Amino acid sequence: MTAYRLAIFDFDGTLADSFPWFLQRFNDLADRHRFKRIEEHEVESLRGNSARQMMAHLRLPAWRLPLVARDMRAWMAQDIHTLRPFPGVPEMLHALADAGVELAVVTSNSYENVRRVLGTETAGLMAHVECGASMFGKRARFRRVLRRSGTPAAHVISIGDEIRDAEAAQAAGIDFGAVAWGYTSPPSLRAQSPALFFDSVEDIVRALVGPVSRP
Repeated sequence: MTAYRLAIFDFDGTLADSFPWFLQRFNDLADRHRFKRIEEHEVESLRGNSARQMMAHLRLPAWRLPLVARDMRAWMAQDIHTLRPFPGVPEMLHALADAGVELAVVTSNSYENVRRVLGTETAGLMAHVECGASMFGKRARFRRVLRRSGTPAAHVISIGDEIRDAEAAQAAGIDFGAVAWGYTSPPSLRAQSPALFFDSVEDIVRALVGPVSRP
């Protein structure tokens, strides 16, 4: 029986319902940066891919990633009024904070986008904020949050919606909790053997407030 004292959240696809926006904007990015577009019939199958598999499919070289991420953050900032947190996310974060769970966010997105989507009050619940992480740079950000928090790794969980989130958590020595509503398909996330799998936002509160029985 383990009680998690620190929960580190991903943002896009975990707290923010940004996948529809991503699909609308993605091919504009592909055209600007000269990599393969995503066709409508490919979307569901590609949701099962890891980030590296996706890059190979798109013929997107790693050196272009910072430029693509920069434009994606900027374009999201332009459209930020159209984005919302998933239903129940603000209430979930407040419930965890009220129960004494320390909160953090580690994301490739900008803090301004995080603040505007979650709202200033809800974003202010985050004791630790690591924004602008590179595609494969979350492990180092997780470790930085752990150092600043002082929470033992055994009592920390990272909650996200991508295979790279699971890989970064494993590399940082912390548990991974997968959400069913994000960018990556649930079967692909289950294949990563997460410590916890959340079918709904409410499941996070039920699992983290109080002792957690590991599968």
